[in-house]
Amino acid sequence: MSTTRAYRGAALSEQDFPVDGLGERLAGGDTIVWVDIDHHDSADLAAVGAELGLHQLAVEDAEQRHQRPKLDQYRTHQFLAVYGTTVADDGTLTTCELSVFVTDRALVTVHDGFDMSRVTRRWDDSVVPCDRVGVLLHALLDVVVDGHLGAVSAIDDRIEELEGVVFEDSPDVRQLQRETVRLRRSLSRLRRAVLPMREIMTGLSRVDGLVDEELDPYYGDIRDHVVHASEWAESLRDHVIALRETQLTIQGNRLNLVMKKVTGWAAIIAVPTAITGFYGQNVPYPGNGEPWGFWVSSVVIVVVGVWLYAMFKRKDWL
Repeated sequence: MSTTRAYRGAALSEQDFPVDGLGERLAGGDTIVWVDIDHHDSADLAAVGAELGLHQLAVEDAEQRHQRPKLDQYRTHQFLAVYGTTVADDGTLTTCELSVFVTDRALVTVHDGFDMSRVTRRWDDSVVPCDRVGVLLHALLDVVVDGHLGAVSAIDDRIEELEGVVFEDSPDVRQLQRETVRLRRSLSRLRRAVLPMREIMTGLSRVDGLVDEELDPYYGDIRDHVVHASEWAESLRDHVIALRETQLTIQGNRLNLVMKKVTGWAAIIAVPTAITGFYGQNVPYPGNGEPWGFWVSSVVIVVVGVWLYAMFKRKDWL
């Protein structure tokens, strides 16, 4: 069942009433209504659209979902598509599409799973009387943008955790790569939800009668938060790229260190190999068949090997 509220004279006068007869309730000049519809409830959406004269294209957008965040202007109302966002502990982003119809005396929200209780609490605690649709819309957008800021902050915290993991002596490379890819995908989806909000807020400020002088500072505060979230999300994209590049650089440096050590030990091992190979010739050589020949070759192997080890160690090759 759709959730409804009616405000008369800035006071909550009625709630949870049927959507039929909205026009009669709006007959009073001091009444505004809010209707919250589940996007699966096509019947209620069609009924509200008929009662309020909502444009068919806007109603179709609300039914079809997966719209780009936008603000569409129609003759008698505006249609908004915005996204609420939450981030899990592992950095996975969850979005909830919210379609909003704004008329002179009514606010209609269509969604699937968005927590509207946070919005209604804002209305109940609002210091500005709920006698205008602009007041209701402000609380709704404030909750949405606060969710954007919370999501950006959560991703930022997760990136900082991964930056610490990158510099560990033995990090789980596969897990780190999975986490990085997950964050990059989440951040990409978040940017698609956050960046268009600038255009939406600018468009709302130009709607006649929606944002008056009293509400302008409140909408200005939301615009500031939108700019903050947008710039923060843009900077995090660079951080994710830098995180991946740092990871690859560290892996390359570690590989170079391993190769350097392997090469040094190979040079040391080549000495006894060369000497024993020389003494394995099928021709007479000094000390052939004599005990002192064995000792001479052994001493040469030890001395040259120690000398190479000391030299490589001094040059930081080992």
